[in-house]
Amino acid sequence: DHLKLSQNQLLTTLAWQCQNQTRYALEGSVFMAGAIVQWLRDGLGIIQNSAQVEQLAQQVKSSDGVILVPAFTGLGAPHWDSEARALLCGMSRGTTKAHIARAALEAIAFQVSDVLCAMQSDLSQPLKELRVDGGASQNDMLMQFQANILNVPVLRPKMLESTAWGAAAMAGLKAGVFSNLDEISASWQLDRTFEPVMQQDQRESRLFEWNQALKRAKSELI
Repeated sequence: DHLKLSQNQLLTTLAWQCQNQTRYALEGSVFMAGAIVQWLRDGLGIIQNSAQVEQLAQQVKSSDGVILVPAFTGLGAPHWDSEARALLCGMSRGTTKAHIARAALEAIAFQVSDVLCAMQSDLSQPLKELRVDGGASQNDMLMQFQANILNVPVLRPKMLESTAWGAAAMAGLKAGVFSNLDEISASWQLDRTFEPVMQQDQRESRLFEWNQALKRAKSELI
């Protein structure tokens, strides 16, 4: 309920204001998330439609060291490097399109992890769970990897379009459909919880690989 400026390159924004209450939020902008899947479809042509990416990625048990840094338009929060360029590394003669698809999905989770780590530093509070929404949250493999890399449960609601629902709920509050904010909160319904299952040493290894690839993609090395 108070304005807090980020010390870790995040944006401070107004979350909502109603019923004499004001709430602020820290916001982290990831430049490429769902657009990565579009690139697999339109740029590489390795899938026919976005729904096929999970099936392709599941053909392999891991990305086998392949890392994609999707800095096609630079890097967003918390790096803010507009001159960074995309990078696909860790490949071998055994790399297939399935490994690249898996690395692409993992890149979404790695970027979210970067933002949430920055948020935790600002708030000095440990992350207890992550509630997700949007089209990418339908991807079970991605949600499981997200839980693994964050080491917290990822909760997916039945209503995936939270932004649109939030706007509608606020309108409903004003129109009298809802009496108070607690009623809106109570309308949130769980579809599935993804519990982390990755061992700590493996998690640290994967994050190390991601951060090494990030360093290569950043503009200071170009």
